[in-house]
Amino acid sequence: MPPVRRRPSKAMFVVVAIGLLALVAGAAWWRGARSEAAESAWRTVQVERGDIRVAISATGTLSAISTVTVGSQISGQVTDVLVDFNSQVNQGDVLARIDPRTYEAQIEQGAAQIAGARASLSQAEAALRNAELDYRRKSDLGDQQLVARADIDLARAAYDQARAQVTSTRAQIRQQTASTESTQINLERTVIRSPVDGVVLTRTIEPGQTVAASLQAPELFTIAEDLSQMKIELAVDEADIGQVRQGQTVAFTADAFPDRQFRGVVAQVRLAATTTNNVVTYPVVVSVDNGDGTLLPGLTVNAEIEVSNRADVLKVSNAALRYKPVGGDVAPAPSASGGRGGGALLADLEQVAAGLDLTPEQRAAFDAALAAQRERAGARAGTGAAPAGARGAGGPPPGAMAMRPGGGGGDAGMQAQLRQRMRERLQEQFAGFTRLLDEGQRQRWDAALATTLGATRATLYRLVDGRPEPVQVRIGASDGTSTEVRGTLTEGDVIVTGERAPR
Repeated sequence: MPPVRRRPSKAMFVVVAIGLLALVAGAAWWRGARSEAAESAWRTVQVERGDIRVAISATGTLSAISTVTVGSQISGQVTDVLVDFNSQVNQGDVLARIDPRTYEAQIEQGAAQIAGARASLSQAEAALRNAELDYRRKSDLGDQQLVARADIDLARAAYDQARAQVTSTRAQIRQQTASTESTQINLERTVIRSPVDGVVLTRTIEPGQTVAASLQAPELFTIAEDLSQMKIELAVDEADIGQVRQGQTVAFTADAFPDRQFRGVVAQVRLAATTTNNVVTYPVVVSVDNGDGTLLPGLTVNAEIEVSNRADVLKVSNAALRYKPVGGDVAPAPSASGGRGGGALLADLEQVAAGLDLTPEQRAAFDAALAAQRERAGARAGTGAAPAGARGAGGPPPGAMAMRPGGGGGDAGMQAQLRQRMRERLQEQFAGFTRLLDEGQRQRWDAALATTLGATRATLYRLVDGRPEPVQVRIGASDGTSTEVRGTLTEGDVIVTGERAPR
C-alpha cells in the first residue's frame, strides 16, 4: 500500500500565523521604541495657528461725561425746593428759590434814591442856568466898564460851581442806578435755575435752610448733563501705559450686572500721573455708550483694554522662547543665503515688497537688489566673516541679526547702533529700487523697513529626525501663554521646550 500523506492540520496554520504576527509586532515595537527613545529626550510643543489677544486689566469708576455743580451766589433763606434726586431737568428750569424780600426792599430804596437824585439834578440845572445868565450880564456890563471886575469874577465862579454841581448830581444818579441794577441781578439770583439739561444726582438743601455765600458759593445741586454717554477713568500701571492708545476697544463688567459685559473706547490717555504707595498709575478715560440707561454713575468696573488682537497667526508656547541648549551658545539658524540669520530678514523684505503693488520694472529692481544681498551674505558666510557684534566701525554684515541667539537683547545702545548701521546699509543697497517707487510706496517701504529692523527676533529649536535644529523667528504679540512667531515655521512643527533627564 502506498504511504498515506497527511495534510497539515489547522492547528499548524494557526501556530504559523501567530508566529508571523508576533514577528511583525516585534519589529514594529522595536522601531517605535527607537523613535520614542530618540524623541523622549526632549520636551516639545507644536506650532499652532490661532488667535492671540493681548489685554491690560484695570479698575475704574463710571461717571457722567459732564457733571455740573449748581450753587448760590447770594445768601438768604431757602423758601422752595422744586426738584429731588433723579429729577429730569431742562436748561432754565427752576430748581429752588431764596427769600427775595431783602433784595426787593433794596431795589425800592434804590429807586427812591434815584428819584431824589433826579430832583436834585433839576435844582442844580436851574441854578446853573441862573448862574450862566448872571455871568453873561455882568460880563457884558464889564465890557462897558459899568461893573467892577471883581463882580464879574464872582459871577464866573458861581457859574462854574453850578455846572460842577450838575455834573456831580448826574454821577450820583448813575451810581445809584448801577447799584439798583446790581440789586436787581441779585434778586434774579434768588431763583436757582438749571444751567443744563440733565438729571439731578445730589441735593443738599431743604426748604427753610439758610444759605450763606459770603466766602464761597455753597453747592446746592449736582446735575449730570447726559447719562446716555458716560465715561470711565481707569488707573493703568506705568508698566502697561505705553501700550495704550486712543481708539482701542475696552471690555468691562460691573458688580451690579455680573451677567453682562459692556464695551467702550479709549478716548484719552492723560499725562497726570499719580503715585500711591510707590506705585505710579496714569488715568485713561474710556467713553461708554449708555443709551439704554443701564449703567449708573459711581459704579466700580473691572476693565480690559485690548491692546492687540492677532487673528489666525502662527503661535508657540512661551516655554519654547525660554529654552536654550545646554552647553553654551548655539549658532543661529543658517539662512537660505548662507549668512548668519540673514534669511529671516530677507524673507521679511520680500513680504514688504509683496504688499507694495510693484510694477514689473520695480519688481525686477527689487529682485536684483535682493539677489545681490543674498550673494553678499553668502560670500561673508563662506569666508568665515566675524560675527555681527565684532565688526567694529564697519557694522554688521548685510542681513545679519542684531539680536543674540535666543532673543537676548544685549546692550541697548549697541543694539540701536547696529540697527541704524543695518538700516543705512540696506537703504544704500536698495537705493536703485527705492528710486523707482512713488511717494506712497516709498513711505510704506520706509515704515515697514523700520518696523522690520526694530522687531525682536529669537531662535527656536525645531525637532527634525530626533535632533533640534535652530530656526530664527520674528516675535510678535504675546498673551502671556503663547507668542506670535513669523519665519520659516509651519503649523504642526515640533519645537523643543526643554530636555528630559536621562533615565
